[in-house]
Amino acid sequence: MTGEETPKQFTVETIFFTAYARLPANITAAKLYEVVAIGIEINPQTDEIVASDCTLATKVARDFVTSLIVGYNLSTGIDGLTDRFEKRYHGSARKAIITALRIFYDKWLIYKNSLDN
Repeated sequence: MTGEETPKQFTVETIFFTAYARLPANITAAKLYEVVAIGIEINPQTDEIVASDCTLATKVARDFVTSLIVGYNLSTGIDGLTDRFEKRYHGSARKAIITALRIFYDKWLIYKNSLDN
């Protein structure tokens, strides 16, 4: 074993989006990344988020953000997800994460609308 993780096998049905937002300059993550990047994998048949990751400085922060995102169903809109962050995430990157989620959701809507045309 080399200590490397086995790559996840993605199903054909899922799709992947990314979104970015500027982090506050005075936090550790900004020293490392300047922006928060969020990657989200979605099952487009069910509108459910099946995987997520982000660029934050600590594993506990990344894991917590993932726990708030994964399992959310986008058919109900983005407000329920951003409300989760307003109520439960009190880190300095909260505003940037919510901004990135809104940007991601706009991309999602464009994708969904393109399927109808």
